Amino acid sequence: MPRLRSSSECLSLSPCQRECERTAFSFYCAVREQLPVWLLEEMRSMEVFCWDNGSPRAFLPSEALLYAIVHDHQDYARYLLNRYSVGALRAPCCSFCCCPGSGTPHLNVAVRYNRVAILRMTMEALKDCPGLGKRREYLDGCGGCVHAADAGKTAVQLAVELSHPDCLLQLLVHGARPDGLEVALQKLISCIVSERQQAQRCLDFLLLFLSKPPLLPCLRDEPQRWQGVLGNRVFSWLCGLTPSPLLLQALRCLAQSGSDCITSLPDFLQPHS
Repeated sequence: MPRLRSSSECLSLSPCQRECERTAFSFYCAVREQLPVWLLEEMRSMEVFCWDNGSPRAFLPSEALLYAIVHDHQDYARYLLNRYSVGALRAPCCSFCCCPGSGTPHLNVAVRYNRVAILRMTMEALKDCPGLGKRREYLDGCGGCVHAADAGKTAVQLAVELSHPDCLLQLLVHGARPDGLEVALQKLISCIVSERQQAQRCLDFLLLFLSKPPLLPCLRDEPQRWQGVLGNRVFSWLCGLTPSPLLLQALRCLAQSGSDCITSLPDFLQPHS
């Protein structure tokens, strides 16, 4: 997002740099105001510039997509992903995020702002990714600037930490690695009452996509506590003492068909640990 400069920094900029910042901010505001897609693309390709390695250049589709995600401009995000496919998810240039070595932050940004619809579009675009390894890099990479709050976290880990179960389900259904079980357990017992249902759903979705439970020291160190939180069957399965519960196995098979198959279930069949 546009980086605010101090007055001393602004005075040190050349007239060309100041003009780039002015047009970049006007583009940010245009996306925020949900202006029509055709107008935004005209601005991006012809009127808006950012400063890159000593010269102005047009905004990249990947940079425009970040703006669309932040401001939930679904029509613009859909256009960019349909028009440029995986190209719209390329890592922004260093000058854009003001930090060298940034990753691809689009999934993390979508999760942080809980943009479920745009995240779903992004998951569909990733189906066009050439090669499983590259797709896995997008899904499980720790994208974003190293100075950002989300540095070093995958989109799945961030969804668990923020208790955004709908985003988490989109990621898991499309093949993201189900990391973060220990964080989900700690979140469940530490969150306030109003957040407990969302934290519980995150834990349930992780359990659905675990092929086998990881060894968690917290379960071994405090068995009585976690047995009370999880119930006997789930606790025994996570400790490796019994097979996974039959209902969990059935829901796991259903989840492979897509997120709608889980979210459309009646409440008494929704996954609850």
